[in-house]
Amino acid sequence: MHLLVTGGCGFIGSNFIQHMLASHEDVVIVNLDKLTYAGNRRNLAEEEALHLGRRYHFVHGDICDQELVPELMKRFVFDAVLNFAAESHVDRSISDPFPFVTTNVLGTQNLLEAARRAEIPRFVHISTDEVYGTLGPTGQFTEDTPLAPNSPYSASKASSDLLARAYFHTYGMPVMVTRCSNNYGPYQFPEKLIPLVYLKASRSEPIPVYGDGQNVRDWIYVMDHCRGVEATLFKGQPGAVYNFGGDAERTNLEVVRLILRLTGKSEDLITHVTDRPGHDRRYAMAFARSTADLGWTPQHSFEDGMARTLAWYKANEAWLDEVQSGAYRQFMDNWYRTRQA
Repeated sequence: MHLLVTGGCGFIGSNFIQHMLASHEDVVIVNLDKLTYAGNRRNLAEEEALHLGRRYHFVHGDICDQELVPELMKRFVFDAVLNFAAESHVDRSISDPFPFVTTNVLGTQNLLEAARRAEIPRFVHISTDEVYGTLGPTGQFTEDTPLAPNSPYSASKASSDLLARAYFHTYGMPVMVTRCSNNYGPYQFPEKLIPLVYLKASRSEPIPVYGDGQNVRDWIYVMDHCRGVEATLFKGQPGAVYNFGGDAERTNLEVVRLILRLTGKSEDLITHVTDRPGHDRRYAMAFARSTADLGWTPQHSFEDGMARTLAWYKANEAWLDEVQSGAYRQFMDNWYRTRQA
């Protein structure tokens, strides 16, 4: 089975590639990644050492490239496209929305059109619960909840979801959309809450918490999400949307306090800062459809997933240091030059 995975050097994409290569001996993956600041080829160094040129191929490129993407579709006979590529940090989208619209909207459209012309049998578009907007103190998002995005990031993802829907209804393309709650786990770029708090706690630095810290998120361990995307690939119905959640609602303050407790640090490090504009108050995901149609449920509790995540960061402090300093880019350049020599 030949798969085109876009954004495979990012946090979720690299975990998905690791999982698929380890779980399916007949899978061949082409990873198309632009290598923005959040794309780290070192995440897949082991996979490349084992499978490069055979079961795994890396292509440095942009999903917006209207020549490269169709050329890849012709060069490889893909059984499916899985679109993980996205600009994904809300704060960055508030500062500069343009890259989010470019990659998340125009890039998705370019992929969809190239896949349509190449008659790719399956297309899985990975999205987010943020397209649904915000919830009050009760209730959950279902796949039928109207889209009501509140940030430039979530608006760009909602737009890409609607393009996927349009390609299914207009052209009959076998497109499926997945929406997940907040991911956490190994290889997450440290601009996101959990790795950022871990880093600051490990250095006994002040930990900024937006507003009153009572914003609620449903947290899903990244490998549970990857299993959901895998199930969608093999069992999903064209045109369907599937939600994946961790059944683990926590306030931001609860998450920070748990990390401080697990790292043995004082809550005195918590510093409340001015809330960001348009900050959604609460997300919560219902995933009954995914359970019924795909046989999927999360396998990791929040406490178990968090313990695994912090243990990984502790065992991989060199990875964190290189990501913080930017040295990971030089490391991979040298690593590939050595292999090619």
